[in-house]
Amino acid sequence: MTTPDHAPGAKRPSVPSKIGQEATTPNDNVVDLLRELVGQGTHLADQQLKLIKAELREATTDLKVAVGGMVGAAVVGIAGLGVLLMGLAYLLAAAIEDLGLATLITGVVTVVIAYILYRSAASKMKTTHLAPDRTQRTMQRTTEAVRGDL
Repeated sequence: MTTPDHAPGAKRPSVPSKIGQEATTPNDNVVDLLRELVGQGTHLADQQLKLIKAELREATTDLKVAVGGMVGAAVVGIAGLGVLLMGLAYLLAAAIEDLGLATLITGVVTVVIAYILYRSAASKMKTTHLAPDRTQRTMQRTTEAVRGDL
């Protein structure tokens, strides 16, 4: 009496092998395919990571160039502001006929404007929260959910 292929204890059929290799069962091929799939997945993840690094490197380079341009603009802007203030001082001096007093008035007005801008920015900075409150709450809720403490 012969046993059917699907019966317990039945011998699995061999799959024809390549030259120089032993015959394998269908399960061995599945294992090989899974191994290859995992290897390709790992390779794909490595390639994605390299792509992300390259994009970040490129973005960082672009950011450095932009910051350099902004610093250059700030230096030129500050020099231009100095010339503009001197021009205002000379115009005021022509009106009041006293260059020293005109320069002093221009300087005091400029310092007052700078102080007002500074105080405004400082008050905005005090109200700014740098701590990631929402992320901390989410992490706490996630931990509680994992523990079952909802």
